[in-house]
Amino acid sequence: MTDTAIPRFTGDASPYAGGDPYADHRTADFPFTHLVDLADRRLGAGVIAANDEFFAERENLLKPGPAVFDPEHFGHKGKIMDGWETRRRRGAGATEPHPTPDEHDWALVRLGAPGVIRGIVLDTAHFRGNYPQAISVEAVSLPGSPSPEDLLAPDVKWTVLVPRTAVGGHAANGFAVDAEQRFTHLRINQHPDGGIARLRVYGEVAPDPAWLAALGTFDLAALENGGQVEDASDRFYSPATNTIQPGRSRKMDDGWETRRRRDRGNDWIRYRLAAQSEVRAVEIDTAYLKGNSAGWASLSVRDGEDGDWAELLPRTRLQPDTNHRFVLDGPVRATHVRIDIFPDGGISRLRLYGSLTEGGADALAARHRELGG
Repeated sequence: MTDTAIPRFTGDASPYAGGDPYADHRTADFPFTHLVDLADRRLGAGVIAANDEFFAERENLLKPGPAVFDPEHFGHKGKIMDGWETRRRRGAGATEPHPTPDEHDWALVRLGAPGVIRGIVLDTAHFRGNYPQAISVEAVSLPGSPSPEDLLAPDVKWTVLVPRTAVGGHAANGFAVDAEQRFTHLRINQHPDGGIARLRVYGEVAPDPAWLAALGTFDLAALENGGQVEDASDRFYSPATNTIQPGRSRKMDDGWETRRRRDRGNDWIRYRLAAQSEVRAVEIDTAYLKGNSAGWASLSVRDGEDGDWAELLPRTRLQPDTNHRFVLDGPVRATHVRIDIFPDGGISRLRLYGSLTEGGADALAARHRELGG
């Protein structure tokens, strides 16, 4: 269900008058956008089916960055839009030219990482007179890699996350979600038709304990395995969450970079691991950070919310654009890790390799059951 305190951007936007196409874009500071985007392509998300994508393909929904608008870009089907846009629905005939109230368009989205959804943003940027009248969002959790036919089977029970709700054109329409369940797929419905530029699904990753148990040793801080950033001293140039995204960084802003410090302090990130774990090896990568990488870094850990912090890796010199590897003398038990960089700058990735403790595995399995897994 939704939180009525979230601002609603219903109604038309003004026609595009030239200049900055985002000048009159409507949005708000939604309370959940600090969480990971479970529909991030980097995590493996995808739009696996849609009933119609006549004007603009469904895959645009998950593209990174804001939608782009070129007022002079037309194709053989009409205006090229950076989003998912369906054709105009029509009724049964001349005496009934309008679609019925139940007719609508839909798209199926596979989340990149299964998880608990806290908020959804459906951005209709640049869709000013061609956005849907209303939207609704449903979710389901199915194991494995279900096909569109599997998801659309009549026996699949979908949970309504956002009931049919009026939305606005050229606006970031945000919805808080209150459903303490683990989901793997979404069905985005637009009533009756129209276009949506971007979809963002904010929440917390809920990994499959059986998969992690089969892996044995894995990256305990990785987003896809349930790690998360709890806090960071600075997010000026790029988010701290980038440091636990899949794969190596492919450009400078795909890591974490802080502003230049003009005091005697230092910057840091605090992480929560997938569960209580034993850390055995560390990677600190400064890929693509050449004149702005951190000069030194240290790591500390604690076991439990109230545990004392203990040194894992002493302050160590870092090289620009380099992956640094450290094998620990022995396994170190932890639930949280903090990296301190000196004095400022950035890193692209942090990897913490190890395995869950028996207690950590039990806690993760219990949480999985609570979420309906």
